[in-house]
Amino acid sequence: RTEATGYGLAYFTNEMLKAHGAEFTGSKVIVSGSGNVAIYAIEKAQELGATVIAFSDSSGWVHTPNGVDVAKLKDVKEVRRERVSTYADEVESATYHPEGSIWELPCDIALPCATQNELDGAAARTLADNGCKFVAEGANMPSTADAGPGKAANAGGVATSALEMQQNACRDSWSFDYTDKRLHDIMSNIFKTCAATAKEYGHDGDYVIGANIAGFKKVADAMLAQGVI
Repeated sequence: RTEATGYGLAYFTNEMLKAHGAEFTGSKVIVSGSGNVAIYAIEKAQELGATVIAFSDSSGWVHTPNGVDVAKLKDVKEVRRERVSTYADEVESATYHPEGSIWELPCDIALPCATQNELDGAAARTLADNGCKFVAEGANMPSTADAGPGKAANAGGVATSALEMQQNACRDSWSFDYTDKRLHDIMSNIFKTCAATAKEYGHDGDYVIGANIAGFKKVADAMLAQGVI
């Protein structure tokens, strides 16, 4: 499910980019973290045409100007359980940085996928000053209040849990490709709902307000349908 969160984050971000006339293709992306969410966000972002130029763990961060060797990263983190410095030792084009902040590296897109409160207001301003145009969150609450927290972008894991329940209830067996397509459609619809709701209520482009209102309406409608209120 954490893998699905990474894939879902990339799908959500892709819809956000398209809404602003941008795309993953040719973009430089920073992904903080190197756990399941980060690894699979890296994998899908690169499948969609991006170059992921940095990732991290609690020991430091790795600059990967030519993109990430996802198979090598999976081997280092998922099989051998090593630190990101091992990746840098084994990939010639990568450099390990035990000091400094990953957010200081110029990029087009930033995907915080590591931990809570990792992106504060100062880091967000640094990203913007260095050319970053888009931030979408993979971790749970990775942005502090002054960094402008987002909503809904990391719903892929929960969405896939719902798909698992549906599959089990039907006593069916879905292929990876079919499930991945369902996840893509769900995350695409989530973004479009956030964007459309924000515009409907006079806050065009404010995806946080759009997500909050859309979520409230969905719960309220369900309560009315069930006769709770």
